[in-house]
Amino acid sequence: MQLQHAKLIDLIQQAYSAEKAAAFAYIGHAASVKNKEEKIAIKQIEIDEWNHRAEVLQIMTQYNIPISKWYEFKFHVIGKIISGSCFVIGWFMPFYFAGRLESGNVCEYFRMKQYFNSLGIKEHDAILYEMGIKEKEHEVYFLSKIKNNKLLPFFQKLFFWGENSFNNIDLDKKYPVEESDIYCKNQ
Repeated sequence: MQLQHAKLIDLIQQAYSAEKAAAFAYIGHAASVKNKEEKIAIKQIEIDEWNHRAEVLQIMTQYNIPISKWYEFKFHVIGKIISGSCFVIGWFMPFYFAGRLESGNVCEYFRMKQYFNSLGIKEHDAILYEMGIKEKEHEVYFLSKIKNNKLLPFFQKLFFWGENSFNNIDLDKKYPVEESDIYCKNQ
């Protein structure tokens, strides 16, 4: 089946390639931290990103969506640059920018779900919901590591993320899959 939804196709292609960039970034991030528990947590987040990439590829295959060579190249380079930069930009910034990135990624999956639903397709609802929630868990983890850091207010003013999220998900009060259309409607 071919999808007739240009925004959905583009979003799927971007998500597939961006997951690789995120995984590369977390390889460098995990290697750059000294705390063993942080290394383990960041390594698990890297694994989650590879798993998301595999899930998105299954969806792409089902609908004959080609992998974008441009997005693959672009996000490969971005991921490698971020990975290397983790060794030179200190401890705070990799945690801050990882959290900011994850905050935006949450809505990618909920928008995909909404786009599929607009086509009458609901078979991917559970996996897209699960991936969106997992990205929110990543955001919450990274914020928890820096929430008391004196740099956070400055970075929040400059980059618009911190105590304010780019999504409207509260993990303590999650809506079930069937009612999750409320997520990311205005983001």
